[in-house]
Amino acid sequence: MSKLTVTNSASLLTLDNRVNAATLLDMAKKQLDTRADDTALIFVPADGTPHRQISTREFFAGAARYAAMLRQIGIADRDLVILVMEHSEALLHAFWGALMVGAIPSIFPFLSEKLDPSLYFERVHALITHSGAKAVIASTPFVAGLRDLLGSIPVIDESGLEVAKAEIAFSQSCAGSDIAFLQHSSGSTGLQKGVALSHEAVLNQLANYREALNLQPSDVIVSWLPLYHDMGLIAGFVMPIAQGIPLVLMSPFHWVRDPKLLLQLIQQYDGTLCWLPNFAYNFTAARVRDSQIEGLRLDSMRLFINCSEPTRAESHRQFAHRFEKYGVKPESLVTCYAMAENTFAVTQSQPQPNVDLISRAALSERHQAIPAQDGELNIEMLSNGKPIPNCRVKIVDEMRQELPARHVGEIAVQSDSMLTGYYRRDDLTAQALIDGWYLTGDYGYLVNGELYITGRKKDLIIVGGKNVYPQDLETLASDVPGVHAGRVVAFGVDDDRLGTESIVMVVEADDQDEDIRSEIGKRVRAMIAQQTDVTLGAVHVVDRGWLHKTSSGKIARSANREKYLSEISQ
Repeated sequence: MSKLTVTNSASLLTLDNRVNAATLLDMAKKQLDTRADDTALIFVPADGTPHRQISTREFFAGAARYAAMLRQIGIADRDLVILVMEHSEALLHAFWGALMVGAIPSIFPFLSEKLDPSLYFERVHALITHSGAKAVIASTPFVAGLRDLLGSIPVIDESGLEVAKAEIAFSQSCAGSDIAFLQHSSGSTGLQKGVALSHEAVLNQLANYREALNLQPSDVIVSWLPLYHDMGLIAGFVMPIAQGIPLVLMSPFHWVRDPKLLLQLIQQYDGTLCWLPNFAYNFTAARVRDSQIEGLRLDSMRLFINCSEPTRAESHRQFAHRFEKYGVKPESLVTCYAMAENTFAVTQSQPQPNVDLISRAALSERHQAIPAQDGELNIEMLSNGKPIPNCRVKIVDEMRQELPARHVGEIAVQSDSMLTGYYRRDDLTAQALIDGWYLTGDYGYLVNGELYITGRKKDLIIVGGKNVYPQDLETLASDVPGVHAGRVVAFGVDDDRLGTESIVMVVEADDQDEDIRSEIGKRVRAMIAQQTDVTLGAVHVVDRGWLHKTSSGKIARSANREKYLSEISQ
């Protein structure tokens, strides 16, 4: 396999010269002026065809075709353009093409086998019509259905662009305060409220996060992340293109089928940065065999960044141990807390983030993260690091009063890369933004300025006045033999007899034998009882594929709760 030759003719834009770039389009023009012939992107097709090495000039020439097509149908400044497209070069070009005409692109998750078609198209129709989208660009398989659904809204087939070639031209009327693009939060259908981000907010995030990561011209980002999620869109697309960092990009579906390819790409192209959700550490360590990566070296990697879901110290240990002989260093594993509402990163840890061993009883009963005593039931918490530059984090109670260190409450964020608001949803914006602070809906605590995440506010289960964090129970259940790791969900259901909530655990198992499944259920109950002071109300052992996931790959807790209640009522 050939190595990527990177000859960056210009250094990264710095915090100081950011004032010369008011918009993402200014950043793009700077890249064209200074490194037009340098590598912008290595695209890895899922069909096994040769990798495509694309220069900065070639990338924006491809985007210019979409820009010209949008101009032809009358798309202008601040018009919303929805992208319902499969993972492809076309999606990358279409996103930047919409930006180039001054429009507002928004990537929707496309219909996959995980999503119910009727519900998906119902949500698409509601969101597109409510948001006032002026056009949709779609992959060919979705075009006919979308045209029938949307009527007068033009749907452009990405495979049938009438423009073969176009001049690279950028809108001259965009301002920093204008909305650059929308990100949609993930849900059971993948289509939720649109987070509106201004050019200025995005540029601030790129500069602040660049400093937190000590981003270098020699860095190479390797990613498989979906672009409809903030981690993939920002860290795995917008940041490298705008900052002039070569990007190696493969499909998320390709990665799931063949996780070793990510490691091979890191070696092939001397990758230095890779963002992964926590489950990917376990998945890769378990699925990749030594025989598949014999002779592989991962010494080039500077940082594997754990982000997007609760981080686990055990996952880091497992990944580091599994790939140590291939050059992975424990200090290369770091963490990040991020959200679309802050463009992306809120915090970033240093190498080998701190591990905090806290008392289960204090967390449950007093809502405090007190260091555990010897012999006491405990929880291992992994730090997500300190806030990135120009970002502040505090912990607040139900009255929005700031709490001291080691007190658990809602995480509030304030920064210069915050959302403008939820697009055309002033009601939701008013609920989330209070006096310039964004209330995240996540629970956590601070120690020495470092943030630890305990769970989602909406997922919290209260049993007999005690707070129970379902993620903690799910981690324990995943270790039970016979349970498919990571395919576990816990939630609360009302128990009228007890006058409180009862905890239900649903676990997927490979074995179909009812006796074995019964034994798995008993083991899950025993594990939870032994490791916590919690008693499960029910354990539901189900087939593989039963659990719903969100478009970003997380277990959709509310959707699975509804499915469970529906099944037991029949």
